[in-house]
Amino acid sequence: MKYSDFEIEKLFLPKWEEIPNIDLYMDQIITYLDDVLSNIIKTEKNEKEEKIITKTMINNYVKQELLPAPIKKKYTKIHIAELIVICILKEVYSISEIKNLIELALSTSEPDVCYNRFCHFFSNCITSTFNATPYPNDENLTSEQTILKNVVQSFVNKLYVQITYLHML
Repeated sequence: MKYSDFEIEKLFLPKWEEIPNIDLYMDQIITYLDDVLSNIIKTEKNEKEEKIITKTMINNYVKQELLPAPIKKKYTKIHIAELIVICILKEVYSISEIKNLIELALSTSEPDVCYNRFCHFFSNCITSTFNATPYPNDENLTSEQTILKNVVQSFVNKLYVQITYLHML
C-alpha cells in the first residue's frame, strides 16, 4: 500500500533548528511533545486521549539518568530532543537499550548533529517504507550510524504495520 504525500507529511519530526529555543516547564514540554508526536506514535493512548508522555515518565527518565535533570525546573532544547527520541524508541526498545543507544550516538557527535541525523534517518525510512521504494543510499556511514539508522527503521516498520492494519479495518 502506497501513501499519499499528504499522509506522509504528517509523519515528521522537527529538526533541531525547529525545536523551541526557550526553556520549557514540565507542562509545556508535555504539551509540546504530545503535539509533535501524536501523528507518529500510534497506540491505544491516542484513542483514549491519554498523553504520550507524562510527568511521571519524565521524572523516571531523570532518575534513571536517561535524561539530564532539568535546570531550575526548566527543560532545554537538548532535553526536548532527547525526549522526542526516547518517546519514539520506547515503542520498540527497553529503557536500558535506549540509554545505551543515546550514549552511542552522543559518543560520535554533538547533540544537535545526532538529533538531526536521527531526523534524517526517520524521514528517509518513512519515505522508503511507506512508498515501498528503496532506502536512499547513505554512503560513508560509520558502524555506529548504521546501527542508529537500523534502530530508526525498526520503529518505522512497527509504525507502518500499525497504520496499515488500521487502514485495513
